[in-house]
This record gives sequence, C-alpha cells and structure tokens, in this order.
Amino acid sequence: MAQAQAAKAKKVKVPDIFLWQGTNKQGRKVKGQINAENLNQAKMDLRRQGITPLKVRKKSKDLFAPRKPKIKPSDIAVFSRMLATMMSSGVPLMQSLQIIGEGHENSSMQEMILAIKADVESGTSLAESLSKYPHHFDDLYVNLINAGEQSGALETLLHEIAAYQEKTEALKAKIKKALVYPASIVVVAFIVTAILMIFVIPQFESLFKGFGADLPGLTKLVIRVSEVFQEKWWLIFGIIIGAIYAAMESRKRSRKVQHFLDRMLLKIPVVGEIMRKAAIARFART
Repeated sequence: MAQAQAAKAKKVKVPDIFLWQGTNKQGRKVKGQINAENLNQAKMDLRRQGITPLKVRKKSKDLFAPRKPKIKPSDIAVFSRMLATMMSSGVPLMQSLQIIGEGHENSSMQEMILAIKADVESGTSLAESLSKYPHHFDDLYVNLINAGEQSGALETLLHEIAAYQEKTEALKAKIKKALVYPASIVVVAFIVTAILMIFVIPQFESLFKGFGADLPGLTKLVIRVSEVFQEKWWLIFGIIIGAIYAAMESRKRSRKVQHFLDRMLLKIPVVGEIMRKAAIARFART
C-alpha cells in the first residue's frame, strides 16, 4: 500500500494547454496559449506576465486534426523582408509584428510571430525572443538583430538580413535544380540493379548450372549478391531509406554533420560550379 502511494506521488502531471485572450499593460488586445495544470493556474500565470485574461479555455485534443504546416526558410525570409519594410516605413516594432502575425497564411508562422510579440511586450529583447526558436533563427540572425538593437540600426540590419536570406534561398533553389538530374540517375541505376539482381540473375544462374562447368569467382560473387537481394531486399531498401532519413535529421540537429555533408555536397562538380559563380557575382557587386 505504501509503495502504491509512493508510486502515485512520483507521477508528474503533464500540464494542459490553455488558449487565452486578454489585454496587456498598454490596454491592447493580445492572445496566445499557455501551459498550466488547471484553469486557475493559467489565469494566475497570465496576471504575473502583466496580462488581464478575458477568455481562457482548455485546448481540445483532436487526434484527427490536421498537422500544423511546417515553417520553411522561405517563410523566415519573407518575414524578415516584411518586418524590415514596415519598420523602415515608420511602423513600430510591436505593431509590425502584430500585422505580420495576424496576416500570415501559415498558422505555425502566425503562432510563432505572435508568441515573439508577446515575449517582447513582456520586456524581452527581440534578439532574445528570436533565440528561443533556434531551428528558424540561427546564431548569425540573432547576433545581427542584437547588434541592430544595441546600435539603433535595426531597420538597416533587417534589410541586410532579408537580402542575405533571399539570395541564400535563390542559391538553394539553383542547387536543388542542379541535383535533380544526378539524383534521378542514381535512383534509376539502383532500381535497375535491384531488378537485375532479383529477377534476371537467377535466370542466368539456372543456365550456368546446366553447363556443368566451374564458374569464375566474379560470377559466383554476382550470383551470391543476387541471392542476398532476393532474400533480404526489404532489409536493403529499409537500410538505404533509413540512412537517408538519418542523414537528413542529423543535418538539422548537428552542425558537425551539417558541415560534413555540405563539404561533400561541394565536391559534386555541378554544385561547386554554381557556388563558384555565386561567389564571383557577389564579389563583383561589392
């Protein structure tokens, strides 16, 4: 009995998500979501943040709800350009974030921008607020924003960041377009090889056995590889797909893996030529 009570005591309740609407210290209407154990706790946490809650409700858990759209690098580039343009036109930072957030088509992007706005309103700097989303705002982005806030040249640096991101996205598009042909060649070559190993080589194997002669070592090796393909084709395909997926995920989470894969990518002649032309064009403009 005592052990059962101890086990219950050790269980930690997972906070629920509450959607809220309210007003901040300036009297402006704000909204967002907060994690809390219950409704009263959510209201207390909001009041501590200087927000007067008007509507607070528990977010329903819909297992069949559609997944939220992903935030792409192009979304961040558009956000940077819009924020730079609006602030250069004299629109305050808070109002710019509010307009961009509410008008964005991507619901995930909208939620992130409004969360950044609420964070800045609570007294956090813009750079610190952006640093909470490292998958979308890297160290260079955050450090440039921090430098702009410290020097008072935030609008100028936002324009530079937006231009840099737009050029980066254009360069990525060129590289992806250039890699379509070699990637398709590799995929087709693997599929053809698999078909030969699974369906064609076994036919030749029965033909070779009819000769009654001892087969060369290389032919025996090919036949053995064919047998492995026939028995473990599902495992081979699974390993290849798993390796590609693991490489992509590791690239997102590890900078060492990202640098290694980028170096390997630059060794591809087509990619290296595109990067060389981009570097020459950038040097010519400067």
